[in-house]
Amino acid sequence: MLDKLDAEFAFGREALDVRAHRQELLSSNIANADTPGYRARDVDFASSLAGALKKAGGTPAMRTATGTSNSAPLAMAQPAGVTSGMQMASTESGHMAGKTTLTPTGGPSKDYGDLQYRVPTQPALDGNTVDLDTERVQFADNALHYESGMTVLTQQIKSMLAAITSGSS
Repeated sequence: MLDKLDAEFAFGREALDVRAHRQELLSSNIANADTPGYRARDVDFASSLAGALKKAGGTPAMRTATGTSNSAPLAMAQPAGVTSGMQMASTESGHMAGKTTLTPTGGPSKDYGDLQYRVPTQPALDGNTVDLDTERVQFADNALHYESGMTVLTQQIKSMLAAITSGSS
């Protein structure tokens, strides 16, 4: 019984974990806006969620209000200006390896794929690729999606609790 409940909430849980991981990356970008040589990082939400669900044994299909599975792919917002396949070059042994060490609640961050770097629209002379306007927009967008995900998950829990308590009276 608990495994069915866990499977029911797997999508929402993993989506919130990926959103939380992305929020930490975006806040790190904003915090390092004045750091010379810092490269803005982000993750591709759709592929990160799909990878996390695959490793967690969940499916990316959502259940509709009638309880049937909707296997159509979800239309997810892509991060603005994220490139794929770029690797950070390190010139000294003390430089960052280019992978995050954050550990979200759903599992290790490597479940969310490799970090990607934004292509700067206006590169700075000091090598910093953080565009504060882009980061703020992405931060607000991600926070809004996180909040709506929490609302959906809360409503699912309330519906289940209502169904459970209605039969006990």
